[in-house]
Amino acid sequence: MLTKGDDFPIHQTPEPIAYAGTDRNFYDRYFFNGYAPAGEAGRADAFFACAFGVYPHLNVADAAFVVVRDGVETALHASRHLNMERMDLQVGPVAIEVLEPLQRLRVSVDAPEQGLRAELIFDGRAFPIEEPRFIRRQGPRTLMDVTRLTQNGRWTGWIELDGRRESADGFWGTRDRSWGVRPIGARDPQETPPAAPPQFYWIWAPASFESGSFFFHVNEDAAGRAWNKRAVWVRDGASASAQDHNDDATVNVQWRSGTRHADGARVTLRDEGGERVISYRPRYEFFMLGLGYGHPKWGHGMLHGPLTVEREDFRLADLDRRLPQHLHVQALCEVTYRDPSGRELAGRGVLEQLVIGPHAPSGFTDVLDMAR
Repeated sequence: MLTKGDDFPIHQTPEPIAYAGTDRNFYDRYFFNGYAPAGEAGRADAFFACAFGVYPHLNVADAAFVVVRDGVETALHASRHLNMERMDLQVGPVAIEVLEPLQRLRVSVDAPEQGLRAELIFDGRAFPIEEPRFIRRQGPRTLMDVTRLTQNGRWTGWIELDGRRESADGFWGTRDRSWGVRPIGARDPQETPPAAPPQFYWIWAPASFESGSFFFHVNEDAAGRAWNKRAVWVRDGASASAQDHNDDATVNVQWRSGTRHADGARVTLRDEGGERVISYRPRYEFFMLGLGYGHPKWGHGMLHGPLTVEREDFRLADLDRRLPQHLHVQALCEVTYRDPSGRELAGRGVLEQLVIGPHAPSGFTDVLDMAR
């Protein structure tokens, strides 16, 4: 099965590019978000996000584009048969174009029937960071085996929702690219014994400042031990070798009563120069099910036929935060960076949260108990 990818020197196995190893859950994914920079009061709550996934063994590709305006999250979902052509980065009205690898990409949306259009270009601010490889098993079964790059950038372009066009020129934001193995598509009907209650603690907190970017993430087990973590400061224009990594980073999250969502968070970095603190103050939460994460219908890799497109609208204030599909959020945040001398920088970013099951430092003891 020869496809367009076979004309590029990118093979990793003796097979054609159409075949991605042997694991049914292999995926290849793009993610983007964008928001107004610090100090722009008139656009302070503007936010958009996009996701695009390819699932070679399921022969499915899907995409989603989300806009948050006036307290409403509008989501455009699209899914199609992949037809084994992994180089075709378009699913119905949503398209991704790599203009300059690892630097410049275009996101296009043309869905007039659903009232959404957009033309957006992302320009990377520095060379992407490579996060540590994510490997997580349940007994003998591999749940995650993932590589991911993350990059902050600046946006130009526009978004039109229901005839109202707004500029995204000057927006800051983050993109990531991940590929590997994680649960996708229909759930496997045969569980791996012995039965284990679900547990996942994930905090991802990329932040943008005027002259640089801060990246932090952590996965922790039920006892609060980190099994995947990275903290990096990257000045604008920095190469891969000029990134400032910190190996002694911790996060403290202040959980909102009755939820598993944060009222705030503080990342503390320690090194020979002293202590640096990055503080996150959420404005509101964007719910990741708008991009398919945990969505009961539009979950990643689900089969919807040759091509299906659908719009959904969620009023953020009306969503029940206790439901499992509403746990996964990105909070749009005002961010403050304080160095050992007390000097502060103002920035913005997101605080992504997905916390399921026990987590001793947070006081969670069951699958879905909420903060007190």
